[in-house]
Amino acid sequence: MIIIPKRLEGVFEIQLSSFYDNRGLFMRSYDESIFSEYGIHRKWIQENQSVSLKKGTIRGMHFQYTPFTESKLLRVVSGAVLDVFADLRKDSPTYGQWDSLILSEDNRSMVYIPRGFAHGFCTLCDYCTVQYKVDQVYTPSAEGGIRWDDPSLAIKWPTQTPLLSEKDKNLPTLDLFISQNRGIDSA
Repeated sequence: MIIIPKRLEGVFEIQLSSFYDNRGLFMRSYDESIFSEYGIHRKWIQENQSVSLKKGTIRGMHFQYTPFTESKLLRVVSGAVLDVFADLRKDSPTYGQWDSLILSEDNRSMVYIPRGFAHGFCTLCDYCTVQYKVDQVYTPSAEGGIRWDDPSLAIKWPTQTPLLSEKDKNLPTLDLFISQNRGIDSA
């Protein structure tokens, strides 16, 4: 397992090591001692899975408001996605910036996203399954989001005509989020 810090502080790419033999493969997807070395071990209290049927589906950019912010640990079980995360931490030097990486069943990478980030992904093929752990209970009243095509973020998505939920079509812009002084805390 190789853990690589990303450009936005607190985000890590985790490259899993696979061991092959005549039966197939084995890999460890979580190791408390290794994650603790990087300060990213959490008490994961919920694990979720989403299945997207069509290439070009965007889910995001989602988060939960303080005090229900959540860290996430994501991996792709089948297919491939462009995984995107935007820093919404009020006290961060990279506030309002985004980064991304490709997660796929082939590259066996995961991403750790700390509290205080909006998160989303775009499917790069049909039939993508994303599995993720969170360290906070889903709280509908604390749910928030930023538009996928927000001009201030200018995320470089692999599609301009995504398949979106009605909720995601109507999310506010980053400028509206900022004007409401609604940054989120990382604690």
